[in-house]
Amino acid sequence: MKYPGSINKSYKKTIDYKNRGLDLESLINEACKYYLEHNMAIIYKKPTPIGIVDVDYKNGAIIKKAYFKEPSTLDYNGLYKGKYIEFDAKECKSKTSFPIHNIHIHQIEHIKRIINHGGIAFLIINMNSSYFLFKGEDLLEFLSLETRKSIPYNIILEKGYKLNYNYNIGIDYLSGINESYKELI
Repeated sequence: MKYPGSINKSYKKTIDYKNRGLDLESLINEACKYYLEHNMAIIYKKPTPIGIVDVDYKNGAIIKKAYFKEPSTLDYNGLYKGKYIEFDAKECKSKTSFPIHNIHIHQIEHIKRIINHGGIAFLIINMNSSYFLFKGEDLLEFLSLETRKSIPYNIILEKGYKLNYNYNIGIDYLSGINESYKELI
């Protein structure tokens, strides 16, 4: 861009992925709080396991150096109608497909274990300005049958349950569980 006095300024757009999904998590956290306060479900966000190496106590106990102790599994877990629930929040910028690399291998293995033990595991995906509950069973089936590196949006529309935003609740994922897991709940 040219400014008066021959001053040239250029702007470089940087993409910051570290807080992607924060809005989705905020909406899910609102729902978890609502469900707990109304005795509907007990679902909590799991903390990421970190080990602290160095802390600066001069400036209010600021962590200066830390490491991940182990890979985190899924973001949320708890109980609903006597069933163990665990799920992860995922966001996607693509309009046509959800990249499988957004789901880590250890998370896929964890989803398998939960399902094998009779629990409920799923993803909440924010894609195309909509929220979907995508069952762990459907994810595992897709991964076993397909060699694609992404799940097409039409599969998410077909197999997923579209979740509604509720002003009082946030993202009402319990309605998605009730509809998607009728046979279990």
